[in-house]
Amino acid sequence: MVRRHFPKPSELAPLLKFKAPSFGGKKNRLESALTVGDLRTIAKRRTPKAPFDYCDGSAEAELSLTRARQAFEDVEFHPAILRDVSQVSTSWDVLGSSVAFPIGIAPTGFTRMMHSEGEDAGAMTAAKWGIPFALSTMGTRSIEHVKSVAPEGRNWFQLYMWKDRERSMELVDRAAKAGFDTLQVTVDVPVAGARLRDKRNGFSIPPALTLGTVLNALPRPWWWFDFLTTDTLEFASLSSWEGTVAELLDHMFDPTVTYEDLAWIKKQWPGKLVVKGVQSVADARQLASMGVDGIVLSNHGGRQLDRAPIPFHLLPQVVKEVGKDTEVHVDTGIMSGADVVAAIAMGARFTMVGRAYLYGLMSGGAEGVDRMLQIVTEQMTRTMRLLGVSSLEELAPDHVTQLQRLVPRPIGG
Repeated sequence: MVRRHFPKPSELAPLLKFKAPSFGGKKNRLESALTVGDLRTIAKRRTPKAPFDYCDGSAEAELSLTRARQAFEDVEFHPAILRDVSQVSTSWDVLGSSVAFPIGIAPTGFTRMMHSEGEDAGAMTAAKWGIPFALSTMGTRSIEHVKSVAPEGRNWFQLYMWKDRERSMELVDRAAKAGFDTLQVTVDVPVAGARLRDKRNGFSIPPALTLGTVLNALPRPWWWFDFLTTDTLEFASLSSWEGTVAELLDHMFDPTVTYEDLAWIKKQWPGKLVVKGVQSVADARQLASMGVDGIVLSNHGGRQLDRAPIPFHLLPQVVKEVGKDTEVHVDTGIMSGADVVAAIAMGARFTMVGRAYLYGLMSGGAEGVDRMLQIVTEQMTRTMRLLGVSSLEELAPDHVTQLQRLVPRPIGG
């Protein structure tokens, strides 16, 4: 028989752990986020549908994005035991300079549509964390502005080659003069992908005040207050635009760009040159033979060709082919620090996060971006410890198995 008694107040006292009420709404909601997925949930609640969907969505049936994320979820880790992991080093060199973590903020377009702090929040937070920030040609702050808010940051510029080559190279010249150390040329955009969410939402620049957008804004007045009371949108690459996003992209993107054009750009640029949007071993090999400093395996976050190759699955083959001479970076589908660890173990030198960054931004501006990096870097160091490694150099392919659901059928099968 269990003997029972009524607890005395002295016995209850140690169990009473009431917290003092906190009235910091932003601080509370960001602290409640334990994953990038949690930040996405907050971002969706706080951001109007059109800009949120622009960030969250991808092309057509969105299979490329789904598959890229699934590839990271299908990783099996192989830990080693009884290793001293009391200290973990997450720093090494990327493109000739040290980074605190092998993570950078990917170039994103129309960023101040997601949150009024936009690129300011991304560039300043990246500088604080000792990681690179990439400004998009379609960004909403100028090259010079980003330099002014993050003068000590590792700033990169992402270039889309326009039909107007002279204006494209003006941007390259401005980035060089501003001290940006890396040019990231995106090559998977001969035309804009079919981003159906944007078409259904009528997403335009500037956002149109229709009955639908007004109704959607009613529970999100803070977003409209920020948008209407801060600077008008200014693009890194053009002074103004009236029309839909798809019309703007088709106006700018050049379907005639070739390897010869890339070689010409390489001659003009004094810093490191990285090519983003590589999706085959053959193209990686040709780029390496041209002497580019790095390539980014990326399907543009699934926003261009649907059913595109999965960057993470391409990684081992590409590293084997070009990894001695050319840095291999990975973008698309990274949503956690464990994803970063898996990519590094499979041979990547560097990874980039785009949507994860924007989810943090939409959740709370610069503080939200900071919270995203806290989450991802804590996940990363914890995963390394649990794998039994104390530095990035110790991560190796035998720490990871890429489980694969989509197996090609034999030809003729």
